[in-house]
Amino acid sequence: MTEPADFQTLHEIVQAARRNLAPEPWDYVIGGAETETTVKRNRQALDSIALRPRVLRDVSEIDSGGALFGHSLRLPVLLAPIGSMQDIVADGALVPARAAAEFGTIQILSSVCAPGLEAVASETDAPKIYQLYVRGDPAWVDAQIRRAIDAGYVAFCFTVDLDAYSRRERDIAKRHVTTGRLQVTGDANQALFSWDDIRRVRDLCDIPLILKGIATAEDAALAVEHGIEAVYVSNHGGRQLDHGRGGIDVLPEVVEAVGGRARIIFDGGIMRGTDMVKAMALGADAVGIGRLQGLAAGAAGEAGVVRALELLEAETRIALALLGVTGYGELDGSYLHPTPPVTPPQVLSAFPLLDEGY
Repeated sequence: MTEPADFQTLHEIVQAARRNLAPEPWDYVIGGAETETTVKRNRQALDSIALRPRVLRDVSEIDSGGALFGHSLRLPVLLAPIGSMQDIVADGALVPARAAAEFGTIQILSSVCAPGLEAVASETDAPKIYQLYVRGDPAWVDAQIRRAIDAGYVAFCFTVDLDAYSRRERDIAKRHVTTGRLQVTGDANQALFSWDDIRRVRDLCDIPLILKGIATAEDAALAVEHGIEAVYVSNHGGRQLDHGRGGIDVLPEVVEAVGGRARIIFDGGIMRGTDMVKAMALGADAVGIGRLQGLAAGAAGEAGVVRALELLEAETRIALALLGVTGYGELDGSYLHPTPPVTPPQVLSAFPLLDEGY
């Protein structure tokens, strides 16, 4: 059996996850909605950006760290919320909690991930963010916020792109329902949740608020007007609205609309250090990894997630040095150039060696 320390590339982690996971959790991790067009566009959008390196600069010291809400991050990569992590690895959300603490980043805990808010909070002293799907009335929502604050979470995140649950045909074809989905009641409350609710909870919540699932400049501007501290640009990994735009195609208009008045988190197909560098050059303050996190957990649990972060860090540091910069603050649009992709996009097209049997 391959030990996590033996993984020398991210594609080896993906290979190990494929060997370890049963068909149902594998399809849950890699699948998307309906035709999976948005999934493919996430990769296509990232691969349609080339890098423009500068040379003959002193890059002997690279700072690849970051920060969010006053908390230092070894790498500005957050462990995005995964609703049914317990279907991938037995300890569920405890795995990314431990991995985030060991590596030095922040876990975002999904409200439908076992073993739950308080149990995960007590697992480590590392900063954590709580993410909520709205499954109850305003009093229920307010109670969840109080629970998260009492448990020491450093920010509270609402996912706002789940007003209707999508048709994820890989799961449907196998008649598979995730444990997170089995626990769901009160779905209609998500569809009722509105900007009026955001205004109400903004007054209640004394920790930073994040809206995850922002996909337009218009909604980014509304978020800032409502006092949101972080706009989370995401299309749910292509798992919600089919035929949406590639995630990173959305990022520039959101950055412009926010105008520095809130932090910006981005996810959407991030699999490589160069992906992360592109997002940071376009104005993100941090990126989230969902699928890569799930694959790493499926490959080797907590140690697999830590190793994936280490490899992502190594790729990022190399990319920064070869671009001729010592940190993200030196990046801007001049380091990017539009280009046709060289690989047909699909969920794992960032790992071409998988197709060559390595």
